[in-house]
Amino acid sequence: MVSSPHEAMHRIFQEFPELFSRVSKVLGIDFPQPTSITVMPTDLTETKPVERRVDTLLRFETESAGAFLVAVEAQGRKDLAKPGSWAYYCSYLHEKYGLPPLLLVICQDRATAEWAAEPFHFGHDAWTTFSLYPLVVGPHNMPVITDPAEAREDLVLATLSAITHAAHPEVAVILKALSTALRGMPEDLVNPVVEFTAQGLGNRPASHIWSKLVAVDLSFYKSPLSEEIREQGREQGEVQRGARDVLTVLEQRGLEVSAHVRERITSCEDPDELHNWLVRALTATTAEEIFGDA
Repeated sequence: MVSSPHEAMHRIFQEFPELFSRVSKVLGIDFPQPTSITVMPTDLTETKPVERRVDTLLRFETESAGAFLVAVEAQGRKDLAKPGSWAYYCSYLHEKYGLPPLLLVICQDRATAEWAAEPFHFGHDAWTTFSLYPLVVGPHNMPVITDPAEAREDLVLATLSAITHAAHPEVAVILKALSTALRGMPEDLVNPVVEFTAQGLGNRPASHIWSKLVAVDLSFYKSPLSEEIREQGREQGEVQRGARDVLTVLEQRGLEVSAHVRERITSCEDPDELHNWLVRALTATTAEEIFGDA
């Protein structure tokens, strides 16, 4: 399973391109309602020596204002070289398609979002040739959705909100609202929501919360991804039980368990290793002996 938050933050717009209209309302910008949306090729390479590739590219058709392009970029940290690439993307798209380009940057931390939202000026100190004004979405301006009813009203926006608030103190409540809202929804909607949420959380502690919620709240739902998440949860539970069993045997036998030994046992993620320690714990004369260290 791809677990990169970078992928989730922009690919959700490929799966649900209409999400841009909802995001623009969150940002307080009233773009014309699209009559059609096209997911376009992301390769902006002009010559072979230099490859330029935007994360996601969308074309919006409207009745009142014609067509425009939206380049979606997922940004995980400050990168001083990125504004130059963004400026290139917008200039190239304008020249290639002859359409107004917009840049939407998705972030998961406030510092990166605030940096990305700054106007980037290009030119000499004495004169600015042009300026770049990205649209930026992040934890600083996305709604915190903790009500399942509110999440159910717009599951796709709720998914993006959960991804951008992956480090929020109430992320457990946010994810619970999303998993509850998914109950009874069509599988073709549940599947990408489960996938993008899992990807967007990455290796953060919140990913374990989501795994448990998928296993419990969405136990009815079957897909390769949901089964993989459940399997990860089962493996984690097996490890936790194994560590608990080792400690129980040591304590029942009256052996002193130091903080170092306890930490080593509880931090072990190998079920086979924990089983070996459990066997040794039955006959060891000290807690340290279970590790079999020379």
